[in-house]
Amino acid sequence: MRRPDTPSRWRRFELGLAALLLAILALDLAFPLPTPAADSSTLTVLAADGSPLRAWPGDDGAQRHPTTPEAVSANYTEALLHYEDRWFRWHPGVNPIAIVRAAWQWVRHGRIVSGGSTLTMQVARLVDDKAAGRSVPAKLRQIARALQLELHCSKHEILALYLNLAPMGGPLEGMETASRAYLGKGAADLSKAEAALLVALPQSPTRLRPDRAVQAAQVARDKVLTRMQTLGVWSAADVADAKLERVFAPPLRARWLAPLAAERVRQQARRDGRVEAVIQTTLDAGLQSRLEQLLTDRLNSLPDAVSLAALVVDNRSLEVRGYVGSADFTDARRGAHVDMVRARRSPGSTLKPFLYGMALDEGLIHSESLLIDAPQNFGGYAPGNFQADFSGPVSVAEALQRSLNVPAVDLLERLGPERFAGRLRHAGVKLRMPANAAPNLSLILGGGSTTLEELVGAYTALARGGVAGRPRLTVGDPLKESRVMSDGAAFIVREILENGGRPGSPFRESGQRVAWKTGTSFGFRDAWALGVTDRYTFGVWIGRPDGTPNPGHFGANSAAPLLRDLAAALGPDGMSNQARQQLAPRRRPDSVAAVPICWPLGGAEAATPPEQCLQRRTAWTLDGAVPPTLPDRLRPQPLLEPVWVAAGQRVRPDCAPEAERVEAVRWPALLGPFLDAEQRHPLERLPWRADCAPREPLANRLRVVGLEPGTVLRPAPGRHDVVLKLQAIGAQQGLTWLLDGQWVAASATAGAAQTLQVAHVGEHRLTVMDGLGRWARVEFRLAAP
Repeated sequence: MRRPDTPSRWRRFELGLAALLLAILALDLAFPLPTPAADSSTLTVLAADGSPLRAWPGDDGAQRHPTTPEAVSANYTEALLHYEDRWFRWHPGVNPIAIVRAAWQWVRHGRIVSGGSTLTMQVARLVDDKAAGRSVPAKLRQIARALQLELHCSKHEILALYLNLAPMGGPLEGMETASRAYLGKGAADLSKAEAALLVALPQSPTRLRPDRAVQAAQVARDKVLTRMQTLGVWSAADVADAKLERVFAPPLRARWLAPLAAERVRQQARRDGRVEAVIQTTLDAGLQSRLEQLLTDRLNSLPDAVSLAALVVDNRSLEVRGYVGSADFTDARRGAHVDMVRARRSPGSTLKPFLYGMALDEGLIHSESLLIDAPQNFGGYAPGNFQADFSGPVSVAEALQRSLNVPAVDLLERLGPERFAGRLRHAGVKLRMPANAAPNLSLILGGGSTTLEELVGAYTALARGGVAGRPRLTVGDPLKESRVMSDGAAFIVREILENGGRPGSPFRESGQRVAWKTGTSFGFRDAWALGVTDRYTFGVWIGRPDGTPNPGHFGANSAAPLLRDLAAALGPDGMSNQARQQLAPRRRPDSVAAVPICWPLGGAEAATPPEQCLQRRTAWTLDGAVPPTLPDRLRPQPLLEPVWVAAGQRVRPDCAPEAERVEAVRWPALLGPFLDAEQRHPLERLPWRADCAPREPLANRLRVVGLEPGTVLRPAPGRHDVVLKLQAIGAQQGLTWLLDGQWVAASATAGAAQTLQVAHVGEHRLTVMDGLGRWARVEFRLAAP
């Protein structure tokens, strides 16, 4: 018989091989590999260091945290491959020796004793539910799927599938998820003992859960460690040390950090149409934990319905390092799910630093410009101070440090509310006004609404050379910044806020350099405090999320102490020694200079005649400008007026031809009631000559009726106070009554009777002012009962 030639036999082999490949291809197309689809409902929000803040399970209830082989500890991959599949790098998806061994055991025992599974076969079981189980058909399906996986995926991709899909007990899937949940750390930092525990866990995820079955989990872990020693991969000493580690995992529960920040990030991703399994924020996990604990500790001193919020921003990068939207995320009584970092609330007095900064840039003021803290009416708007008292002459620095209202409103009227609101809007502070309302003078006292986030972003300008920015919460957020004031103005404002404050200042005895400002909205609804250090800008808010008043709680007594504690938690100057070394030392801008100035004119001492310099001060000036005192509203003419003197007495110019005309400097008219005789110009203190006194009609003089100067009052028996019934004669355009500099009453009707109650024993000073700035004063004493 003739044998077929070699080419014919080779031809048949090629045809057979082609037919086999076609059959495999047809089967592959007919039964496509079920790859796990990305679950858009699964999301983990991370801190800057990769630690999870909050996770949302997928639609199937599983919690997943995607990872890659490069992000997993070498201890784990080493233990996994040596314990589960030593030939993983070389076999085609199945290990023939292991398959033969498993088949022999099946024949011998009548059941499957060992499945001979490779790591690829385990992945096949995870991606194809029908390949799960220990039956022969299931095993055959596993083998087919394993071969199919090797055909479509690289070894690196198969390993990644295992790391992300391996069951880890309960709702947990994947290495990173289990490491975070059970061990409280990322998979990149696993010790040998921890790696062995997580290698053993998928063998029986329910039976070996370390939070429920500690003993069983430890036995399984030690088995993996022994195998690694037997194979010579890990030394006996390393394994012995690893076995000394105690297996422990707290019960699985929601252990969240920054839950409202994470929820905000998730909502933003949805609005942007992004489908991401992991989003990384800029939050510092350690700082965030301290911040949350700080606010939680403060809750015991607050009413049940009151909440807290805080935000910390890194000045260098504008990245948010700490974010607490509500004090207790589990307390519904406090509006736990309302994010008060983003809530629109009245800012109270927190906008005043920007007003003074802008006024410095406009050349209206320097740091010691003379301002008037006295009752004033601005077209029907008559603001008062928080403590209801007035100080008369104050400097810009004093007015800002003490957060005085009247000087701020006066300055805003000169700058312009529309212009002020526009500059703030450009810097990221969007002042929302009531419906159909335009920016007005109430803005500077909290007449609009803004957010804690916008305020903190604006306050960063004080540490960033006048450039404000939008806080960045997630990695990759674009840098958005804008100038709100010049470098020099920012330096001066920060110096004012940092180097002083009202009595009882929480930072007065502290070694930290913190520029701080408080604010309280109308009706005690919102208490604010903002702070700036070289490294951080931070702010706190206290109030009720529903906007209900919170009497007795305001910026100075509630928010400022919390801000002090937050500054302490951030460390000296808000940074470590290493971080401080990375910052350039603070410098005074070239545009800023210290210049001696004179009150009441406000100009440089060098340019002021000595007789016109009634009070000397040293001011921070900007760009070489030393602006004079702002024009007097009641008497717009300059603060210099002629005085006629004859023989050491004041006279009228038409009365004594021999009189000498001398220029005398005067104070703004509204400051009259607040000045002692020693503060006035010496010429003003001269007595009038009797025959040359002013001819002002008696009807035009303002005087108090009902109380004579020097009167000693004594309460009636059984009482501790006296009630005075008074009237101001000769008043025009309304009246304001002050007792010892503190506002006690006002009347729109000139000459209206006024009842005043006096209860404190001692010397008192009663002052009445009318709308023209005229005033009268009566000093009296209340004796003890």
